[in-house]
Amino acid sequence: MKYMMFVVSDSQPDEPKDDSDIDLWVDPLDASGKRIIGEVLEPPASSTVVRVRGGKVLTTRGPFAETTEVIFGFDILEVDSLEEAIEIASRHPMARNGQIELRAFAVWDD
Repeated sequence: MKYMMFVVSDSQPDEPKDDSDIDLWVDPLDASGKRIIGEVLEPPASSTVVRVRGGKVLTTRGPFAETTEVIFGFDILEVDSLEEAIEIASRHPMARNGQIELRAFAVWDD
């Protein structure tokens, strides 16, 4: 099963942010093939929203309204179950400083 793991900041972390242990999380998952890809995203101020209304492409550039939670990274996991995805997510350093949202990839019938 594939899961998208959204890495979300939090205004009330359990401990101070420390990125020094991210490699301890990433390296074994990459070696095992459980983590397909992951990246840090640019801040919301650099984002662009795209919509089509009345046949016209409309774009809105950030920054947007302030929020306490911001998606600032993602990982795609290939695991056997939701329980395994939860176990992996719970070891991510940002699980203590923010939150991790897991979403299964939809299965499309042919």
